[in-house]
Order: sequence, then structure tokens, then C-alpha cells
Amino acid sequence: MTSQAAEGPETVVASRRSKLTREREQEFFDAVLEQIRECGYDSVTMEGVAVSTRCSKSTLYRQWGTKPHFVAAALRSNRQARFVGIDTGTLADDLRAVARASGDWSGKDTRLLQALGHAVMQDLELQKALREALVEPEIAELERILRRGVERGEVAADHPALAYVPAMMFGVLRVRPVLVGEYADGDYLVGFVEAAVLPALGLT
Repeated sequence: MTSQAAEGPETVVASRRSKLTREREQEFFDAVLEQIRECGYDSVTMEGVAVSTRCSKSTLYRQWGTKPHFVAAALRSNRQARFVGIDTGTLADDLRAVARASGDWSGKDTRLLQALGHAVMQDLELQKALREALVEPEIAELERILRRGVERGEVAADHPALAYVPAMMFGVLRVRPVLVGEYADGDYLVGFVEAAVLPALGLT
């Protein structure tokens, strides 16, 4: 029995994957996500990513096997909790800070969501990866901010609007390009918070 056979297929795959540095892996991930933003999911190919990153397509196939697996891995690599550290002392100002932070990345993330479009609805792994990367971290942090406001007594724990704040905040990010053809920047989102979200919570 050869040493490779003795190690088993999982060990061999792990050995192959270990040849890529973390930085090189991230270069592949950044390249495929940017190409999706620019061209749409269906137009992106493993061959195209290989050319843009100056590697062989066999490297990509060996590492990730299929395009959906590759894109899912790229999405998870970009998971960020962008609202971590926001704590102004009041819920109203925290929500304004969330709005401002959201405006800094809304165009980039909204383009990615739009570009993934139909593919996300058809592929459960992509859908799960997208939620893990771009939805769940932000919602978790926003809910933490809201709980802190409740603990400070700024809003009642049973206030009916609390449950809808994430949908309000993230919904406007996604729908504004459809309504007016523009992304929701920081100024727009702060205005939205002040005109719609804070009054719904009984805050100013």
C-alpha cells in the first residue's frame, strides 16, 4: 500500500489545498466576487478567474471543485460584522451610526446581491453562504444594538416596531436602486432613519 493510499482521500485533499497560501486564496476570492459584481454570476467562469489571477484553472477545480462551491467559499471569506464597536450612548445615535456605516458599503454589497440574483435562489449552498457573509453578521449586531437600547430603557422590550427594524434598515438598501436607480448612501440612510425608523420606535 502506498503512503498516499494509507493516508486516505481526506488527507490527500487537505495536502493539496495546503499548497495555497491564505493570501493567494483571498486573491482568488476577491477576483471572483469582483467579476460577479461587474458581469453577473452566469457570465463568470472558472477559466476567466484563472486568467485574471494568472493561475491554471486546474488549481481552482482542485481546490473547490465547482463554481458554486468556489463562490460560496469566496462569500464566506468576506464575512464581516461591520457594526461592531458602534456604541454612542443612545439608541438613536447608534442607529444613525449604523446607517452611516451601511452607506459606506451599500453599493458594493447591493451590486453583489443583484449580480447573484437567480443563482442564489437556485443553489441552497450559495444562499446559505450569502446569508452567512452579508446578512446574519449585520442583523446580529443590529439586534445587539437594539437590545442595548431596551436595557437602557430607551424603548420598551415589547415595542412592536423592534422586530421590523432590521427589515426596514436592510430593505431600503436593496430597494432604492430599483426605485430610483441609485444606491442608498450614508446621507440617504441617515435621513431614512430619522424620518422612518426613529419615529417608529418613538425616538428622536
